[in-house]
Amino acid sequence: MATEPARKGRRLHRGTVLRTERLTPHMIRVVVGGPGLAEFGAGAFTDHYVKLLFPQPGVAYPEPFDMEKVRAELPREQWPSTRTYTVRAWDAEARELTIDFVHHGDKGLAGPWAAAARPGDEIFFNGPGGAYAPSADAGWHLLVGDESALPAIAASLGRVPDGAPCRVYVEVAGAEEEQDLPAPPATEVVWLHRGAGRIGDLLVEAVQKLDFPDGEVHAFVHGEAEFVKALRRHLRVERGLPMDRLSISGYWRRGRDEDGWQSSKRDWNAQVEQEEAEALS
Repeated sequence: MATEPARKGRRLHRGTVLRTERLTPHMIRVVVGGPGLAEFGAGAFTDHYVKLLFPQPGVAYPEPFDMEKVRAELPREQWPSTRTYTVRAWDAEARELTIDFVHHGDKGLAGPWAAAARPGDEIFFNGPGGAYAPSADAGWHLLVGDESALPAIAASLGRVPDGAPCRVYVEVAGAEEEQDLPAPPATEVVWLHRGAGRIGDLLVEAVQKLDFPDGEVHAFVHGEAEFVKALRRHLRVERGLPMDRLSISGYWRRGRDEDGWQSSKRDWNAQVEQEEAEALS
């Protein structure tokens, strides 16, 4: 399984906010729909993602909105900012797309937009991309992530084959951030509350201590880049797992917005792979 989600589905879609819901103190659900989603489709993967487009303040964009014209006619600093979000659910019959947003006050772009969104608001986005779904032939499944990976983990639980053991570790700030996660009978969900601790430390510790069940694992590990790096090394070097049994990548990195993280992610991944190759040699 590739560490980078497949970059495909670049078609531009125009979604209209239908409703919103505050799931936890820091998680907001936004459901969009409308005729602008007529050509949207998802379902092959459980880590489907879309790239939301947020206009720059004060910039007049072409009508109808066209990113090709924007790129051709406007300077780079006036292009809309993009933020990547997982598809929590897609209802093709109702033509409704559900996206869950982590919200920390006025910080960032997407979270404040979700908090202020009202029915009738519009959002443009590209997608979907994606690369992972729980393998039907795996002996067991391992799903690990922080809040940013929670929507993909929740979607993935709905596709874990009945009877296949599944171990799930989700780290959140505290008990108030837990959500109901419908899961198959053989699934064990463990919520880890970091409090004032560093993001991901509890996840690394939990996986390192896990007594792996018998059989070949299919693992999904996503979230903040530093803990993902530590778990990738543990799973690849210490556990000896091949890459084709892993979907593992940093969704974000502490101290950087998405623009900064995406611009440096290729170099980051190259360094991780080099260090890993040296450890395995």
